[in-house]
Amino acid sequence: MAKRLTARSVETENRAGYHSDSDQKGLYLQVVTGRSGPNRSWVFRYTSPVTRKRRDMGLGATGDIGLAEARRAAQAARSALVQGIDPLNQRKAETASRRAESARTVTFSSAAASCIKAKAPEWSNAKHAAQWSSTLATYADPVIGTMAVADITVNDVMRVLEPIWTVKTETATRVRQRIEAVLDWAKARGYRSGMNPASLTGDLEQLLPRSAKVKKVVHHPALPCEKTHDFITDLRARQGISTIALEFLILTAARTGEVINATWEEFDLTKAIWTIPAARMKAKREHRVPLSRRVVEILNCLRDTATSPYVFPGNGLKKPRPLSSAAMLKLMRGMDAYKNYVPHGFRSTFRDWAAEETNYAHETIEMALAHTIKNKTEAAYRRGDLLEKRRSLMDAWAGYVEAAPRSRDNSGNVHPIRKAN
Repeated sequence: MAKRLTARSVETENRAGYHSDSDQKGLYLQVVTGRSGPNRSWVFRYTSPVTRKRRDMGLGATGDIGLAEARRAAQAARSALVQGIDPLNQRKAETASRRAESARTVTFSSAAASCIKAKAPEWSNAKHAAQWSSTLATYADPVIGTMAVADITVNDVMRVLEPIWTVKTETATRVRQRIEAVLDWAKARGYRSGMNPASLTGDLEQLLPRSAKVKKVVHHPALPCEKTHDFITDLRARQGISTIALEFLILTAARTGEVINATWEEFDLTKAIWTIPAARMKAKREHRVPLSRRVVEILNCLRDTATSPYVFPGNGLKKPRPLSSAAMLKLMRGMDAYKNYVPHGFRSTFRDWAAEETNYAHETIEMALAHTIKNKTEAAYRRGDLLEKRRSLMDAWAGYVEAAPRSRDNSGNVHPIRKAN
């Protein structure tokens, strides 16, 4: 016959299984044996008045819930059963209610901070988190920062976006995307429910003009390709690591960040290949750049006097640092004839030359620029990187840059300059 449990027996019971508290119908001490010894907890066993099936409701570990407290919990559960209420369902409903009430105290500002912290590890650039925080603090917080995320509606999002949508469209677009991400995070954490009011697939799409129709796309100023030779001639008359880095950037059609952070270990000068690791690429995929003769010549000259792991070192006094990201732009600002152009624009210069002056395939040109393939089907079937075709393309580009305009024919091919008769 089952005996009434005592505080002592609860502490000392080692037999695995369920041990009934005789005069407390449904209350059991559950003992589970493990390597570290027995684990004891309270269970209330009952038949649900809703489903007519037996259910076990955990009441907590004996270390947290004493015998007297467990008996009171069992009594409360029995009282619910008398009223036709399933105590486990009741507890779940109460928990959900508490969470909903708690969610009403989670403001947009606090949710944004938690969302940024959660997403930060997936961002390769530390500045990204700062940009998120800055834009939301500037545009969203003054309007919805103190609001509970559960209460934010389309009208609230509109109050943030409408004043800046047509005058700062690019910024407004990012603000909207970031508000949407914060509210998606809040929904995943159970702080809100329903559709995301910042999503463009909902009502917001009908209330705001399409950003593509509003914003003016400002491209990086690009030097016309026919002026590249004159630019290089002017550049070579100048001194400094920035001038060499800029010529290297032009001849490889690479991005500024890829150039200034290049290290010697990335180069195989025997094979004339520069392998940029995935971590440093915009598309997060390794990219091989075939090097023209002039680029190899530049690298060999630099290597003879290299004292830094960086090919284009900055002014690091205590530890090696790469060239400043603004160094090449500053150089161009000091070239009166070219001060309105920017280093990144040379990628467009290369693209224009390749499309207009050569017969190379679009795919080869896009690979030379390390552009991501937008067509997912095409991307899935592409295996190689067309290295040798791109080597021919980059050699042709170096030849075009090197030759004076009068030595070229209409196809962009270079011909020797002969003395006039």
